[in-house]
Amino acid sequence: MTTLPTPVFGLLNIDKPEGPTSHDIVAWVRRLTRVKKVGHAGTLDPLATGVLVLCLGQATRLSEYAMGSRKTYRARAHFGVETDTLDASGNVIAENFYPVSREAVEQALDGFRGDIEQVPPIYSALKRDGRRLYDLARAGQHIELESRPITIFALDLVAWDFPYVTLDVTCSPGTYIRSLARDLGQVAGVGAHLAALQRTASGAFTVDEAVQWPDFEAAVEAGTWRDLLLPPDLALADLPAVHLNPDQTEDVRHGRSVRLGDSFEPVHDLARAYDPGGRFFAVLERRDERWKPHKVFG
Repeated sequence: MTTLPTPVFGLLNIDKPEGPTSHDIVAWVRRLTRVKKVGHAGTLDPLATGVLVLCLGQATRLSEYAMGSRKTYRARAHFGVETDTLDASGNVIAENFYPVSREAVEQALDGFRGDIEQVPPIYSALKRDGRRLYDLARAGQHIELESRPITIFALDLVAWDFPYVTLDVTCSPGTYIRSLARDLGQVAGVGAHLAALQRTASGAFTVDEAVQWPDFEAAVEAGTWRDLLLPPDLALADLPAVHLNPDQTEDVRHGRSVRLGDSFEPVHDLARAYDPGGRFFAVLERRDERWKPHKVFG
C-alpha cells in the first residue's frame, strides 16, 4: 500500500533577495514544492530584501495573524533626491544638494516616533475603487490619498554617510518606509527617497534565522525542503496558549464552545489551543464566559 505524504502545514521564513516581487517568491515556492496553497504574510517591494514569511497548506489560514505583527526594518534613505515612487526604482523628480546636519536629522526623527498619521505612496498595492493604486498611477490618474494612523515604536539613526542615512525602524503593520523617507526629507527641507530596505524581523521571525533562496532551491533538489518548515503556531506567538483536555478537544473539533476555567485570564480575545498531545490544532475566540472555535485545523 502506498503511503500518502503528510499534508503540509507550516511556515517558511525566506530571506527575500532584491529583484523579485513577493508574489514571484510565492509562485516559485508553489511550483517547486507542488504545494497548491502558498501565501505570504506581508508584502515586500521588489527593491526590498529580508524576512518574507510564507504560509503553506492550512497555514495560509494563519496569514492574517502573521501580517498583524510588528515589523522591524533597516532603511537607507538618500537625502536631497526625490523620486515618483519614493524609492530608488523610480524617476527623479526633484534634487536639492543643500547639506543637512546629522543633528537636524536626529531632531526630525523625534516627530515620527509614536502614533502618527502617514500618507501611503501612490505607487503601492493599496486599492481604490477595486483597482491597485500603482495601476492608477501608471495610467496617469491623479489621486488624493488620505493619511492613515500608524505607530513607530522605535526609530534610530544607526549610520551617517550623508546624503545617505541609515535608520532602524520598528513599526506597526501597514507602515510604508518609503513614505517615512519622503516625510523625513520634507522635514529636513531637501527631500529624500528610500535607497535600500531590509526587513530584519516580522513578529517572531528574524532575518538571522531566514532561509537564503539558493539554500531553499538546494533543499528542494535534495528533497529535504520540509525540514525548513517552522511550526504554524509561530504565527500566533503573541496570543496566549491553552492546553485542552480530551473532552474539550473533542468539543472544539466538533465546533462546540468550551469553558477554560477561572485560572485562564488572558487579555486577548483569541487564544491558540493545543490537544492533550501538545499539538496545536485550533484558534479559539472568547464569547462571554466561553471560548468558541474560531479556526480548527486537522
